[in-house]
Amino acid sequence: MSVVVPHRFRGPNTSGNGGYSAGAVAAALGLPLGPAEVTLTLPPPLDVDLPVLAEADGIRVEYAGRPVALARPGTLALDIPDPVGFEAAARASDHCPWLSDHPYPQCFVCGTDRPDGLRIFPGPVRGRRVAAAPWVPDASVCADDGTVLPAVVWASVDCPSLFGYGCFAEWPALMLLGRFTAEVHRLPRLGEPCVAIGWALGHEGRKYDTAAALHTADGELLAASRARWITLKPAPSGSD
Repeated sequence: MSVVVPHRFRGPNTSGNGGYSAGAVAAALGLPLGPAEVTLTLPPPLDVDLPVLAEADGIRVEYAGRPVALARPGTLALDIPDPVGFEAAARASDHCPWLSDHPYPQCFVCGTDRPDGLRIFPGPVRGRRVAAAPWVPDASVCADDGTVLPAVVWASVDCPSLFGYGCFAEWPALMLLGRFTAEVHRLPRLGEPCVAIGWALGHEGRKYDTAAALHTADGELLAASRARWITLKPAPSGSD
């Protein structure tokens, strides 16, 4: 068995979007809808077969003999904020802090240079400590039965969690997803209006803990996630 992250589903330009990659690994674990905990130990390479090896409590995904991801069944206990309405999310999205000068404009989820991406641009919801953005799935991210691909749902609750911190506090822009636990309650359908929300849980040093949820426009919970983001270490002084 192997995992492949196609180039379309990149986050940084040369590696997989963390949420999509975690969802693909969870599928290899046999839990495409979760709940599963995925730890990314290397940026997932694109368009290559990544071997899957059994572990005592889950699986390990490798590239060139090095671990890329570790996955095991997980649990997700979150106090999820009240849903945000579709129109309110659209207004919030107009104030997304990365609509200009995006550090990862090629990101499949939140990238501004991705007409083929999800184009989820979370912004601060007025009067609340959550970020939100609308999303309507198109046919390119759906299976033949009209439901959104599970790994794409994982992706939809990846980046919004980070904006739940960054919309309300100064943040280091260069961060990568380290650990991701998600659960999909129902797959959204083609053309179904959805709202992604994100909020902060806390941080310590280089580690930032955040969470996200995906609801229908009517407030039905579709998916939720908890993420740990790691800030990148600055380059040594004098390095090229």
